[in-house]
Amino acid sequence: MMIRSGKTVGRIAAICVMCVLVLAGCGREELTEDEAFAMRAQTREGILSRTVERFGGGEFAVGTVGGTWTGSINNDPRSFNTLTARDADTGTVISGLFDFLADYDPHAREWTPNLASFDVQVNEADQTMRVVFTLRDDLYWTTPGQTREEGVKVTSDDVIFWYEEINGDPNLQQPGYAQQFIELPDGTRDRIRIERIDDRRFAFVYPRAIADPILSSNMQFGPRHRYEPVKREQGVEGVLNLFSVDTDVRTIPSIGQYHLVEYSPGVRVVAQRNPNYWRTDAAGTSLPYIERLIYRVVPDRNTEFLLFRDGSKDSYSPRPEDLEPLLSVPNPDYTVFNGGESLGSSFISFNQNPNALNPTVYSWFIQTEFRQAMSSLINRERIAAQVYRGLATPAEHFFARVNPMFDPDIRLEFTFNPERAVELLASIGITRDSAGVMRDWDGNPIEFTVNVGVENEIWVDIMNIFADELSEVGITARVRPIDFQNLVERLTSTYDWEVVGVALGVNYWPSSGSNVWQSSGNFHLWHPLQESPATEWQARIDFLYNAGRFTIDPVRRKEIYDEYQRILLTQLPVMYLVHPLSFLAVRDRWDNVYFDTLGGFQSEYVFLRP
Repeated sequence: MMIRSGKTVGRIAAICVMCVLVLAGCGREELTEDEAFAMRAQTREGILSRTVERFGGGEFAVGTVGGTWTGSINNDPRSFNTLTARDADTGTVISGLFDFLADYDPHAREWTPNLASFDVQVNEADQTMRVVFTLRDDLYWTTPGQTREEGVKVTSDDVIFWYEEINGDPNLQQPGYAQQFIELPDGTRDRIRIERIDDRRFAFVYPRAIADPILSSNMQFGPRHRYEPVKREQGVEGVLNLFSVDTDVRTIPSIGQYHLVEYSPGVRVVAQRNPNYWRTDAAGTSLPYIERLIYRVVPDRNTEFLLFRDGSKDSYSPRPEDLEPLLSVPNPDYTVFNGGESLGSSFISFNQNPNALNPTVYSWFIQTEFRQAMSSLINRERIAAQVYRGLATPAEHFFARVNPMFDPDIRLEFTFNPERAVELLASIGITRDSAGVMRDWDGNPIEFTVNVGVENEIWVDIMNIFADELSEVGITARVRPIDFQNLVERLTSTYDWEVVGVALGVNYWPSSGSNVWQSSGNFHLWHPLQESPATEWQARIDFLYNAGRFTIDPVRRKEIYDEYQRILLTQLPVMYLVHPLSFLAVRDRWDNVYFDTLGGFQSEYVFLRP
C-alpha cells in the first residue's frame, strides 16, 4: 500500500510506516525528511546484511544432470515465435530454444566464440572490413526425442536466410533491420552485406570499418527449414503466424539448451533438457544440468510469493516488500542473493509524433523546456524510498556504469526541483491561473494520460507518485494501466499514446540500440521511422551515433559519446527513474548458484545437491 498523505510523510519509505505510528504515539506527529531517510538507510542495511552476494565470473563446479526446476510466469505465452515475442513471459519461455553466434564475458570484458568463432579483417587501403564467422560442426535443429543425426544440421544458410529475409525484410519490422545499415563519410547509407563462403563459414562485409564489429555482427537466428517455406508460400503474415500458441510445442525446433514439451494454457509450460546442446562442462558433460523446467502460469505476484514460501517454486525474484518476510523466516531452506544495482533503468517518455497526438498536447511535448520541467517533477528519491523501500538509487546517467563510454561526471541536470519546473514552464508561456491550474498560452489546462502495463503494480505506484508531484504544481496526469500487449501495439503500431512508462533494457554498449536512438529507427519510441530528423538535436544524435561507431581512436571516440550523452540528458526523449537492487531467492537444494546484474543467473551450471 502506498503512502499518499502529504509532502513530508508521503516521501517516507513504506517500510517505515510502523515506526512513524509508534513515534506519533509518543507525542511526535511526524518524522522530518532527514529522520525518515536515516531510518530508511538503517532498514536498507538491515536487509542487505541478511542477503548473500555470490557474483559470477569465476569457475563453476562440475555438476551432475538431473532434477526438475519449478518457476513461474505471470501470463500465458502469446506466441512461440521469436519474431513476435515482445513480452517478458514469452521471451522467458522460448529463450532456451536459441543461442547467439558470439558470447560476451562481462567480467573479463571480452568477446568469446559461442555458436561460431570469428575473425575480424580490416582492409587498410580502403578502410572496409570483413567479419568472418565459422560455425561449430556440432550444431543441429532438433525436436524432443530426436538425436543429432535425426535433426537438421545448422549451416551458413540458416544465418544468411535470417539476415537477408527476416531481419532484412522491413515489412517484418525486426529490431535487427536498422543495424544492417551504416552511414558513409559522404552522408549516404549503405547496407552491411552477408556473404556465403561455405557450409560453415560466412562473412559480414562492411563498407566502412567500425569500432565494435562483433557486437554489430552478433545475432540469433531461427530454423530456416521451417521459416523459409512458409515465407515463400504465405509471405510476411505467414511467418508472423508461425508457431502460434495453438502449435504442438513438441514440433518446434531448438538449437538451444531446452526443448518445449508441454503447454497447458493457464496452467504451465514445460521444457526438457536438450541432450544435443553443444556446450559442455570441464568434465565433458553436456549442459545444462537441470533436466526439466516447469513454468507455472501465476498471474498474481502475491500468489507467486506464497508458492515460493510454501516450497512449490525453486526461485523467486522478490519485490521490496517481500524481503523482510523472506529474511525473517527462522532456518529457511532458501537463500536470498543480492545481485547488486540494476544496470538499466525504466523510464518515462513523452510522445512527440505529430501524426498521433492532439495538436495542443503535441505543442507542449515537443518543447525542450517542457520535458526538462517534467524531469524536474519526477521525484526519484521518493520513488526509491516509497516504491523500492530504499533499495534503489536515482538514475542520473544515460549510459550504464559498465558501458566503456560511461563518465560519472556526465549526469542529469534536471533532477527533482518543483520550483525550477515552474520556472521552465513559465519560460514557454505555461503558468498557473488563480485557481492553481497550470495552463498554456491559449488557456488550455495542462493534462495528459500516462499508460503503463496493468500487470506491473510497481509501475502503477511509480506513476501515481509522478501524478501526485504534478498535481502539486497544477498539472493533471491520468494514470491508465492497460494490457501489456495493447501497450506494445500502441508503441509500435498505432502510436496512440501520450506518456508511457516502460523499460528497453540496458545501455551496455555506446553503439547498441540503433533502432531506438536513430531517428529512422522503428523503435525510436517518441517519434519512430522519420524519413529525415524532425529536429536539429535528433539530427545531431544521428550523426554522433554513426561517428561513434566508426571512430577507432579512444580519445576522439569518448569526445563523441560525451556529447551524445549530454544531448540526450538535456533533450530528455526518455527520463530514467531509478536503479533498483536486484534480488533472487533460490532453494538450498540447488548448487552452483551465482547471481549478479552483470552476468545474470547462469542456470545452465546449476545442479541438484547430492
